[in-house]
Amino acid sequence: MESNNNSSINQTKFVHPNNNNHEQHATLEIESNDFDYSKRSQWLRAAVLGANDGLVSTASLMMGVGAVKQDIKAMILSGFAGLVAGACSMAIGEFVSVYSQLDIEVAQLKRDNERGNNNDEEEEEKESLPNPLQAAAASALAFSIGAMVPLLAASFIKGYKVRIGVVLGAVSFALVVFGLFGALLGKAPILKSCLRVLFGGWFAMAITFGLTKLIGSSGL
Repeated sequence: MESNNNSSINQTKFVHPNNNNHEQHATLEIESNDFDYSKRSQWLRAAVLGANDGLVSTASLMMGVGAVKQDIKAMILSGFAGLVAGACSMAIGEFVSVYSQLDIEVAQLKRDNERGNNNDEEEEEKESLPNPLQAAAASALAFSIGAMVPLLAASFIKGYKVRIGVVLGAVSFALVVFGLFGALLGKAPILKSCLRVLFGGWFAMAITFGLTKLIGSSGL
């Protein structure tokens, strides 16, 4: 009898962990299925918008300079200046914006603590607080990556018309890639996202090229 009781006890000891593991596995599956993609918005916005801004602004600047001056050196210098200035601007702007958000959330967290919130909830809220330095670095890096596309495309081509065409083609391809990348990460419609980014970039480059050409031809 004692041996039978011991074996039954041992069986129960082995059954419960298996059940718990099964329940935990099911819970993880539910959590993964119910994952909120809006949680990615902070770093996704900084990365995708930073890269897109770097690509479009630098390409537009180079196209604008190229509209009045066909020298390759002028286009490269204008693009490099746009890269440095834009990366610094993005980093500072993102740092100030996220730091303001951090101040608001910290103040709210203090008010919640005064009301006697749970310690576990407090730790979770602290971990979810935004990081201004991380957001600033991500924006500057993403902007620089986007700005390098038109710079590299124009660096090794001396012919003016060919250079303009290669820059336009490289930038268009990169715009589609950025739109696709953002749509996949954010679970957004792929075609709509790609077309929106592509036509927006074309519009910015066309406006910059056209207005600069108009002002340059007027003799101002």
